Amino acid sequence: MKLLLAGATGLVGRHALRLALADPAIEQVIAPTRSALPPHPRLQAPQVDWDALPADAPWWRVDAVVCALGTTMRAAGSREAFRKVDFDYPLALARAAHRAGARAYALNSALGADAGSRVFYNRVKGELEQALAGVGFDSLTYVRPGLIGGERQQSRPGEAAATVLLRALGPALPRRWRINPAPRIAQALLDAALGAAPGVHAIGSERLI
Repeated sequence: MKLLLAGATGLVGRHALRLALADPAIEQVIAPTRSALPPHPRLQAPQVDWDALPADAPWWRVDAVVCALGTTMRAAGSREAFRKVDFDYPLALARAAHRAGARAYALNSALGADAGSRVFYNRVKGELEQALAGVGFDSLTYVRPGLIGGERQQSRPGEAAATVLLRALGPALPRRWRINPAPRIAQALLDAALGAAPGVHAIGSERLI
């Protein structure tokens, strides 16, 4: 099969790319990025402008999509910029891949995703889940991690402090509030895309420990 992976330079996306390239069931990984990726015999990494995605590029023709795009309010700088990365880009990706024949889509969403939430971050994530449900994929999976554990390329002081606290509390916490390792999230995304179980599914943080 052919897999489209968005967000391959991020924390979860890097692990998803590694796992996908090592999986014999995947013939080719298409990983559109803004910056170049290291070459690999089964990797096609077109450099793109996410604000002007090519409508009819041949690499849209894939079997499944894994979307690990995402940012933070601090990194984005504004609500508008955050929404562009965490809503507009994943939805544009979904629509283009679906038009080209993709059957399955797996999204790295978030614990607390809720279109009716008063929390802006959670509301955007929930609105994206709702919008994706209307695209028409045979298989749609929302993977909803809590705090993601792993080494990031960009500093996130708030997450770093929360990670220290959650690690100290450890098993005393309910399962859904424990740290979710990035490789575990990546594997859940990949399994959902490859399995392509019919219908809409959600994988909660308690299953990502």
